[in-house]
Amino acid sequence: MAHSFFGSIEKAAAERLILWAFQEDLGERGDLTCQGMIDPALIATVKIVSRQPGILAGLPIAQMIYQQMDASIQWEAFAVDSDELTAGQVVAEVTGPVSTLLTGERTVLNFVTHLSGIATLTSQYVKLAAGTKARILDTRKTLPGYRSLAKYAVRCGGGHNHRMGLYDGILIKDNHLAAWKPSGSVAEAIEHVRAQMGANIDIEVEVDTLEQMVDAMRAKPQIILLDNMTTRELTEAVAYRDQHASEILLEASGGVNLTTVAAIAATGVDRISIGALTHSAPQLDLALDWGAALKK
Repeated sequence: MAHSFFGSIEKAAAERLILWAFQEDLGERGDLTCQGMIDPALIATVKIVSRQPGILAGLPIAQMIYQQMDASIQWEAFAVDSDELTAGQVVAEVTGPVSTLLTGERTVLNFVTHLSGIATLTSQYVKLAAGTKARILDTRKTLPGYRSLAKYAVRCGGGHNHRMGLYDGILIKDNHLAAWKPSGSVAEAIEHVRAQMGANIDIEVEVDTLEQMVDAMRAKPQIILLDNMTTRELTEAVAYRDQHASEILLEASGGVNLTTVAAIAATGVDRISIGALTHSAPQLDLALDWGAALKK
């Protein structure tokens, strides 16, 4: 089984989101359907099954949900996050009161299908960039509250995380330049930030043209983000970087999809950042299989 990346940060994020999920789903009255139909003494074993191939992410959250609802729930996992799943594969078995299993079903699937979808899409990009040095990175384009878990799912799919938030990295974008000094050069902006934040601070800067890249390189940022450039421009940028400042990392962004990513990776860029990993990933189809016999 593959390695799981689920740690204390992800657990804390999941605990907060699970609480919110319970509040919005159960309100003050609980599950009215189960209250009106299901014998509280009824016990069942259900299976969490993948209906299609993909990469698993979020399974520990499913266990957390059910065991927070009822400590007597029995949980057995047959896979771990980052595992590659086949259609029909059983990833876990859960035994407990039917009312609890039914009440938690949608909350469980909301987490696991969403995060597995992110991991699966990330894996597709990673495979298309294989054989190059390009790393596939996510962005800050995540649903509020979900960032730690979304970025966790990216790692499960073989991708890498860009900065977690504004607090842990400097990225000078075109809007920053325009707000600071519309006529200022990129190199000037980098030097200004260093003067304000300290000479040892790592800086990434976004450029739209090769001319801006050449200007930025004069100030030696750690990373230059090449925004919406053609593969020809990216190839030229890599060649110029290799000749004049090979220590600077180049990151491609914009216009990246499953059709274009292989060609972009082949230009020689070091990093490719893709917002779609977290904001446009389709859910992976997982379901609860209620085939097991019910008992009291």
